Amino acid sequence: MDRINKASAQIYARIAGALYLIIIVLGAAQELLVRGKIIAPGDAASTAANLRSMESLWRFGIASELILGICTIILALAIYVLLRPVNRDLALLATFFNLIAIAVEISYSLKLVEALYPLGSAEYLKAFTPEQLYALTNLAIRAQGNGFGIALLFFGCFFPIAGYLIFRSGYFPKAIGILYTIPGLSYLISSFALILAPSFADQYYFVIAGPALIGEAALSFWLLVKGVNEEQWKKQARSI
Repeated sequence: MDRINKASAQIYARIAGALYLIIIVLGAAQELLVRGKIIAPGDAASTAANLRSMESLWRFGIASELILGICTIILALAIYVLLRPVNRDLALLATFFNLIAIAVEISYSLKLVEALYPLGSAEYLKAFTPEQLYALTNLAIRAQGNGFGIALLFFGCFFPIAGYLIFRSGYFPKAIGILYTIPGLSYLISSFALILAPSFADQYYFVIAGPALIGEAALSFWLLVKGVNEEQWKKQARSI
């Protein structure tokens, strides 16, 4: 903590805010501009045709997914540094949940690469009918979606802990802490719905997960615009 105390808490706050904004923008771009254009729900043949014609866009989505993973890892460190003075053990627990979620999400992003394999020109693919190849591509995409849902389960455990620490910190507004618990509740509901009631989850995913943007965006903009009450942060950091 001595080395961290020498650096300004505002630096960590600004870095976290900027990374959060990048994550939100890239995540929205992936859903609207990549998956939204390529994936045709319930139509494996159309999805495969779109994927063939817009392969470069799909690969861009994969690259942005990996960039998101890098940004999220760095963000996890910055949030840990900012929240550690409140309660080191809880901040560490939140970080564990965060890192596990990131690992699951990045691992399942490989399914997006796998979705391209059946649409290639390799000789061995001639053993399958076109319909079978379309189905394999569709299954890989669905597997990535389910894997992302599992990752959200661990993110859902992270947010209530981090929200509680923000609420108790004294150097963040309590309202930000309350808002930051909303993503956790949304992600937990979304993840369990995906496992227990997949048809419900598919239909109401954005209704359930949509409110998560409120809490994450609130913290992102606060970190960018206001940062933290540095004197309060340093006061609590000295007691660790």
